[in-house]
Amino acid sequence: MEMIIEIVQGVGGILISIISVYIWVLIITALLSFVNPDPYNSIVQFLHRVTNPVYVFIRKFIRTDFNNLDLAPLILIIGLQVLIVVLSSLLRSL
Repeated sequence: MEMIIEIVQGVGGILISIISVYIWVLIITALLSFVNPDPYNSIVQFLHRVTNPVYVFIRKFIRTDFNNLDLAPLILIIGLQVLIVVLSSLLRSL
C-alpha cells in the first residue's frame, strides 16, 4: 500500500511541476503581448498555440477584456495556483 501512495505522490509532484512550467509560459506570453513580437517566429507561434486554446475556453464563460486589457492570463494563473495548492495539500494528506 505504501508503494502506491509513493507512486501517487510522485505523479502528483510531476503534475505540479508541469503546472508551474505552464504558469511561466503564460507569464512569458503575456509579457510578449506588450512587445508585439514577430508572429512568424517559431517560439512565438509555439507559445500562442499552447496558450490560445485555454484563453478561448476562459473567454467563453468570463468576460476578460476590461479597458483594452485582457485579463485571461491573470484569471488562468490564479486558477492554476489554486489548483497547485489543492493538489499539494491532497498529496501531503496521503
